[in-house]
This record gives sequence, structure tokens and C-alpha cells, in this order.
Amino acid sequence: MESYRTEEEQVEALRRWWQENGRSTIVAIILALGVGFGYQGWKNHVETQAEGASDLYQRLLQAFSAPALGPEQQQIAVQLAQQLKTEFDGSTYAQFAALQLARVAVGSNDLATAESELRWVLGKADKGSDVARIAQLRLARVLAAGDDAEQALTILDQGGEGPYKASYAIARGDILLSMGRAEEASEAYAAALALAASEGGPAPDLVAVEQKLQALNPRPARATVAAGSGGAAAMPAQVEAPDTAESANDAGAGEEG
Repeated sequence: MESYRTEEEQVEALRRWWQENGRSTIVAIILALGVGFGYQGWKNHVETQAEGASDLYQRLLQAFSAPALGPEQQQIAVQLAQQLKTEFDGSTYAQFAALQLARVAVGSNDLATAESELRWVLGKADKGSDVARIAQLRLARVLAAGDDAEQALTILDQGGEGPYKASYAIARGDILLSMGRAEEASEAYAAALALAASEGGPAPDLVAVEQKLQALNPRPARATVAAGSGGAAAMPAQVEAPDTAESANDAGAGEEG
């Protein structure tokens, strides 16, 4: 750093520096202050928006969770959901609201509205997010209910990753079964049970899946065989067809004896 012999030289150097750089320094300071205040204002706005969306969503949940959701209460809940979508369309709360609207539409058998709401969610949600995967899963079921099973299967193929693999496999099985493709449906249900056992994720209704799989793959029926010989009356004896694994075990035990 340059050393100055006298105080006058230091003052003169400072005066020259200010003449050369003073204006740009003032501009930089003003810009820095503007950015700082602007960021703080934007941050406060975002926080206010988030709080408003959260409060509105809590009111929405309370309206939908009423013990007896009559027409008037349902209308209030729907209005709150639509308000969320209009005023906070960039928030995740708005996406949740659209999912609720789709559920209400399905309950009213208004599949077109349900499809519209679910596609709105997919247009807003981050690809691969839980909200997007749930919307895809529900959209597939809505399309299948509206006789567009092939498109439903395509949607399931596109989004069957992450923690919802088992649920996607169950939906695929249900759709394939409705199309009369029982063998493929059975494979999908079996895959769903395997995925539910190995993956972490939300637990679907596995009891229902096991019942469907059992209906598609029933155990061998009991066979009636005749006992006795000659003129003696034949007495029926019930013999259950053994499983393959049990037959092999019995055979091995016989050889050892």
C-alpha cells in the first residue's frame, strides 16, 4: 500500500479518488440497498402468501371432514378449494385442493371434471413428486372408469416409480381385469404384493389384493373318489389335491423309510 509523507497528500489522494469513483460508489450502494429491501419485501410477501394459503387449506380440510357433509357444506368446501386454486395457484395447497375437487367430482360421477382437475394438478406439480404420482394414479383410474383403459395403462407405465409402486401395480391389475385380461391382472396383483413386502411407501389394502388374486387363481377343488370293490356299495372319500411342494416332501419321506 502506498505511503504518504504528509496529511495533505493523503487528503489530495482521497479527493482525486472520489472524483474518479465517487459516483459509481454511490450508485452501487443505492443498488445494494434496493436489492436488500426488495428481497426483504419479496420474502415477506412470500411468507404472507404461504400463511394465507395454509389458513385457507385448513378451513378446507375442516369443511371436508365434517361428520355429515351435506350439500351446503360440500358447496362451501368446493368454494374454498376453488378460491385456493385462484388466489394461490402456484402453491402446493392449491394442488391438494384440486385433488379434493377431483374426489368430489368422482363421487358425483362427473368424470370429465375429475379428469380436468387431475390434469391441472399434473400441470402444476413437480414431475416425480408425490403429488404428481398421486394425481397420475387417480387419473388412470378415472380414465379407466370412462372407458379409456388403454390410456390409463399408459399413464401407469409412465409414473410407476417411487414409493407408490405397489399402488400402481394394484391399479394396473384392476384395469386389466376390467378388460378381461385375467392372466395379466393376476401377474400385476402378485407384483403388487411383492412390492408392498419389499418397498417402504404407503401401505395399500393388501387383503383386498390377496382376495382378488385368490379369485383369479383358486386352489384345486376337492375330488370325490370311489372306495370299495365288487358289489359292495361305493363309499365316497374326500381327497384334497396336495400342493406340489407337499407332494415332493411326502415322496422324499417315503424314500427315506
